[in-house]
Amino acid sequence: MIHHAAIMLAAGIGIPVLAALNARLGANVGGPAAAALVLFSVAFAVTALAVVVTGPSALLRMAGQPWHLFGAGLLVAFYVLSVTWIAPVFGVGNAVFFVLLGQILSAAAIDHFGLFGARIVPLSPLRLAGLGVMAAGLTLTQFAGR
Repeated sequence: MIHHAAIMLAAGIGIPVLAALNARLGANVGGPAAAALVLFSVAFAVTALAVVVTGPSALLRMAGQPWHLFGAGLLVAFYVLSVTWIAPVFGVGNAVFFVLLGQILSAAAIDHFGLFGARIVPLSPLRLAGLGVMAAGLTLTQFAGR
C-alpha cells in the first residue's frame, strides 16, 4: 500500500510541474494552443483547430525550444496511467488524497523557487501555515469518519 501512496504522491507532484512546463513552452513559442497540440496528441483534431485559429506560426518555433519543456507530455501520461492503475486497488479517495498532497508540495516549491520560469511567490511563514492547514484539511477529509 505504501508504494501506491508514493506513486500517487509522485503523480500529484507532477501536475503543477506539468502546468509550469507547458505554460513556459506556450510562452516561449507564443502560442499555448501550439504547446497543447504537442502535449495532447490524443485530442489532436480539437487542438489542431485551436492552433489554426490562434495562429500556426507558433509551431514553427517548437524545434528551437529547450527539450525539458516537452516533459509535460510525459507527466500527463504518467498521471493518467497511474491513477487508472492505482485507484481501483488503492481507492479513489486515497489516490486523490496523495495527488492533492503532491500538488500542494510541488506548487509551493515551483512558486518559491520560480522553477520552469514561474513567477516567484516566496514561502512565507503565513503561506507555509496555510499550506499546512490545507494538508491537514485533506488528511481530515480523507481519514475522518472511518
